[in-house]
Amino acid sequence: MDMFSKLTNLFQQALETREPSVNLLDSFVEHWKGITNYYIETTDETRPVKQTDIPWRLKQMLDILVYEEGQQGPEETGPCMEYLLQHKLLETLCTLGKAQYPPGMNHQVLVFFSKILVQIQKPMLHIINVYRPVQKLVRLCGLLGSQTEKEEVHFLFVICTRVKQDPYVLNYILEVLPSSYPAAPSFACTPTQHSPTGSSSVIFPANTGLIHVLVHLSKSQVSSAATTHSKPTYLSVFNPNKCRVARKACESLLLLASLPEEEAAECLAESTPLCQLLVERLCELYSQLPAMLDPTEIHSFPQINWRCVWWPCKIQCPGWFFRWFSKILATKLAKEIHNNWLIGVLQPELLQLSEMGVLVNTALLCCMVRNVQSPALVEELVLFLLGRDTQSELCLDTETHVLRYHLIEHCDHISDEISITTLRLFEELLKKPYRDTLFNLALRNLENRCYVTHTPGGVEDNRHFTDPDHDGENDELEEDPFFTEDEFNSSEEQLLSRSQLTREPRCSGQTQAVEIVNSFLCLVPQEAKTSQHVQGAGYDTYVHDANKQFKECTALTQAWDWSEVLKPTESAISSSDFFEGHFLKILFDRIGRILEQPYELNLQVTSVLSRLALFPHPQLHEYLLDPYISLVPGARSLFSVLIRVIGELMQRIQLIPNFTEKLVHVRRQLMGLDGETGVDHVTLLQGVIVLEEFCKELAAIAFVKLPSIDDSSNCAPFFLQN
Repeated sequence: MDMFSKLTNLFQQALETREPSVNLLDSFVEHWKGITNYYIETTDETRPVKQTDIPWRLKQMLDILVYEEGQQGPEETGPCMEYLLQHKLLETLCTLGKAQYPPGMNHQVLVFFSKILVQIQKPMLHIINVYRPVQKLVRLCGLLGSQTEKEEVHFLFVICTRVKQDPYVLNYILEVLPSSYPAAPSFACTPTQHSPTGSSSVIFPANTGLIHVLVHLSKSQVSSAATTHSKPTYLSVFNPNKCRVARKACESLLLLASLPEEEAAECLAESTPLCQLLVERLCELYSQLPAMLDPTEIHSFPQINWRCVWWPCKIQCPGWFFRWFSKILATKLAKEIHNNWLIGVLQPELLQLSEMGVLVNTALLCCMVRNVQSPALVEELVLFLLGRDTQSELCLDTETHVLRYHLIEHCDHISDEISITTLRLFEELLKKPYRDTLFNLALRNLENRCYVTHTPGGVEDNRHFTDPDHDGENDELEEDPFFTEDEFNSSEEQLLSRSQLTREPRCSGQTQAVEIVNSFLCLVPQEAKTSQHVQGAGYDTYVHDANKQFKECTALTQAWDWSEVLKPTESAISSSDFFEGHFLKILFDRIGRILEQPYELNLQVTSVLSRLALFPHPQLHEYLLDPYISLVPGARSLFSVLIRVIGELMQRIQLIPNFTEKLVHVRRQLMGLDGETGVDHVTLLQGVIVLEEFCKELAAIAFVKLPSIDDSSNCAPFFLQN
């Protein structure tokens, strides 16, 4: 044991052997009088506080209070604490700190308040002679030109930490005392001394100084950032010390916002401007973004731990922010964001005439949607983007929701970049666990199955999904003149030869499903296929990926209460009324031009359609993945659109010499295996490659929706399983 430890033990023993109730109090009072005497005796008002004995005396007083508490029972209050409360020492210190006399006194007061709230374990903030000076000191924080921001934000963080531990004291900090709140626990002192008379039933006007100061400090690091528009982010011009202050303020806000008690969350939402201030801050930050952001950089922004970077600087805001918010507060904040930012700020940017402006703001919105995790904000986002309409769309409908109409039209914009970015936005929306998105975009137009031909007597030509005993031996693809028996049989043999993918035994329903899979695999003619010429480009990889994605999609929709069987068509509804909806119409139009569009655009269109095909909804599955449905006149399905593309491809192949060789070369270029050369018809050749891969992907999705080999009791397709 070193000398310092021995001296410490001797001092501890000396304290324990003397009468603490008398000597500790005398010592405590002596130190306090030493502080007050300084103001009586000093004549040098410019002398810094650090050159006086005030810091030392404050430390001694704190040590005595901490030691005293350790000697008391859980329901007892020591004489030193009683003295501090009865003589309003904290009130006096707050006044001295405000006067900044001697110079630097505010720093000492902030440190003392922070330490006493941290080191004293018993509840304190419900006591009137504690929370009143705390409130006053809060109002002294965040002032212009303050030299104590570090100490201020630490003091505020300590307060929020105590509120997190004992949420009922939030009322005392904000001076909001609704009668529904439970009474504060006793501090072993009389109500007339330590708590306001009748406070349990009195509602005070809200004092929101704490919230205002925290929001102010959370943006204290922004100096020249608002005028710097040459960088995608502003971090390089920030003061690191200011950044730490801002981050600590954000941590404090999160502590308040994540209070689990419903009453506390309701108090913050309804009795303070927390939500409004956060949304105002969000609008400020959005307005400071450079006008010439690179959309590709926006899409590549990673998900960064917000504690590593000041949260408002991240484009992902506000989505990630909601993870810590209690339900009531999140709902209120989401509505504030909808009304004040989405509608007031973002919507005009999305509807502007400048293509660059539309592109950048759509990319920012897409990035935010990708990162949002709050169900409340997802709901408000979908409402903002798509509206509330639930009726089936008509082809010549006047779109009642302007933003929805423009966003869908942007998927077929003259600017390929805008089309790609908007399609990416819809794909991100479809990944969110919110069922109204899919219903709004597609299901409301498919739920009555008006796309299916009605046969005389009301029997639908939908045998492959309604008649499990149909063997399918005489089925023909009448609309497709490009299938040959050799191609069909060889493809089926190739499929069934892969032991990992074969599922036996197969009932008749499975056989039909295998035919569906092979319909997509055989859709592209042999001379337009390149997979067999490149290693690792087989169908197997799509099956493994589709299986994983389908499981994720099924888990996402598990609580959506979808029917597992196809809905009977309603004969009262005319088939001539069928319209796939504006969203699917745009996607089908795009797929119909796959041979003429840029490679990146084709990839994004097929990605969205694949996402739709993954959903385990019977009507959506039938409409997108069943080649055998008999469509009403004028209607089209995904397969019928692909048939027309193949017909166009067969005609264009005849006009290109050495088509297959050029096609393989372009594929190898896309894979980085061959260098760039002057091959003609590049757009067409790239479109053919995407078409082949898309058909394999659809076949894989259809395959993974088959019942598992372990489910021998039920061989029906996935949506007929119980």
